[in-house]
Amino acid sequence: MARKEIISKNDILTAAFNMTREKGIEEVTARKLAAYAGCSTQPIFRNFENMEDCYLQVFEKSLYFFDDFYEKFDKSSHIPFVNLGLAYITFAQKESNLFSFLFIKGDRGDYNLYSKLNGRTGAVKTEMNMATEEGVSSPESIFMKMWMLIHGAACMSITGDFDLSYAETRIQLEEAYKAFVRR
Repeated sequence: MARKEIISKNDILTAAFNMTREKGIEEVTARKLAAYAGCSTQPIFRNFENMEDCYLQVFEKSLYFFDDFYEKFDKSSHIPFVNLGLAYITFAQKESNLFSFLFIKGDRGDYNLYSKLNGRTGAVKTEMNMATEEGVSSPESIFMKMWMLIHGAACMSITGDFDLSYAETRIQLEEAYKAFVRR
């Protein structure tokens, strides 16, 4: 009689995601993941081609997590790119390991910045449409200017160099958008 599988692929993926969230992707090795999941390394390599395959699936699970985070985020600003920026900065503050994995450490798969941010929800496209509706002739250019500011603030929050409150951050982003559009 064949032995019943005790730990599933989903169990291992969930453990790898939770490890990444708690400790960072650098800590997710086959041996450490096995210990964290309470199994040997055999189920890991039975369910994944190799650790890179595991990392790619953790990356995709992390993208879904960011999409859900953004979907639930309060979108009270009517100024383009501000809601997405506030969500991104807040995500960096609350989920620094996942943020680093998704947006700082090298790309995985066929994901670029736009596809990671746009996600399943069309977040960037929605923001660009808002800017177009306001009469902005080149929303892509405004997005890139805003994103340099937003990404910098998010990275600074991870290093502890960002000390603006949520309200102050919102004001800064709104003022930056207005200044970029006036030029």
